Amino acid sequence: MRGKDEPAVPPARDPRPAGPTSFAAALNTALADAMEADDAVLMFGEDVGKLGGVFRITDGLQERFGNKRCFDTPLAESGIAGMAVGMAMNGMRPVIEMQFDAFAYPALEQILSHIAKMHNRTRGHVRLPLVIRVPHAGGVGGVEHHCDSSESLYAHTPGLKVFIPSGVEDAYLMLREAIDSDDPVVFFEPKKLYFGREQADLEALKKEYETKKAERRNGTARVLREGKDATIVTYGASVSTAMKAAEAAVEEGFDLEVIDVRTIVPYDDATVDASVRKTGRALVVAETPGFASIASELVARIQERNFFSLASPVKRVTGFDIPFPSPMLEKYQLPSVDRILDAVDEMTWED
Repeated sequence: MRGKDEPAVPPARDPRPAGPTSFAAALNTALADAMEADDAVLMFGEDVGKLGGVFRITDGLQERFGNKRCFDTPLAESGIAGMAVGMAMNGMRPVIEMQFDAFAYPALEQILSHIAKMHNRTRGHVRLPLVIRVPHAGGVGGVEHHCDSSESLYAHTPGLKVFIPSGVEDAYLMLREAIDSDDPVVFFEPKKLYFGREQADLEALKKEYETKKAERRNGTARVLREGKDATIVTYGASVSTAMKAAEAAVEEGFDLEVIDVRTIVPYDDATVDASVRKTGRALVVAETPGFASIASELVARIQERNFFSLASPVKRVTGFDIPFPSPMLEKYQLPSVDRILDAVDEMTWED
């Protein structure tokens, strides 16, 4: 919190990006805008201060807001999460960064036992408005501990929201929503999307968000491509793969609808159900290993809620049930256009 004698926050060093904008820049801008809008917002974690984080998502924040609001911590994820709990209980809105997906595992006792349960434990008297940022999944040639898809673990834990944006605009708006949420949010950031670019006007997005004109992302899936033959349900980095598969499927005579879930918790059953009842077929695509996963849960929900509208069993394309492989084998682990098209071919079709 800024003291009475401290100067006001200086303006950003550079004009905010307009035009081709990276996923990373959208996240960085969202953090800066949230910190500017509310003195209670803090950003901390391993190497997020002067370095700006391994992926430079926090670049410039310490210089702009000072080392009391953006600072480095020891390499102790449990301590980072525990400190966030205490801060959130006392009126702050901490945002913490777990350097890589699997680096968060030492913090699970804090996350699962305290962050997720505090609101219920106190009979609604204590809420924890905090965000856990997690660089997520594969596609960057990493190895174990650097490329896990751990979203199923957090989604299985009542009391946590789970967000996974797939594009630049959603990266900005969903992070702003997460920071403003009064409930804890695990915010997954697909690493292979960080430096891809899309057309976006972050200044306009800021204005839309802060004047409450932006479409709500929390609990709202999005139909990215309309189709009539089958519905692909996906999220995060798998969205771009699904879109490429849908375009390739046209040459094989299939018209595929693609839905980006955006928030796994809360999950938008209504949008998915409406699509599946229209197309009669569904395929879930996700990088997570398939067994006991988000993918298997979505398959079950679709099957249970839309059984009498289905012309074919619901299928899924996921990562394999193995530890994340070496960079040489990574491409075989991740969902691909060919694997998606094979799954579509295997659906029940009338001759």
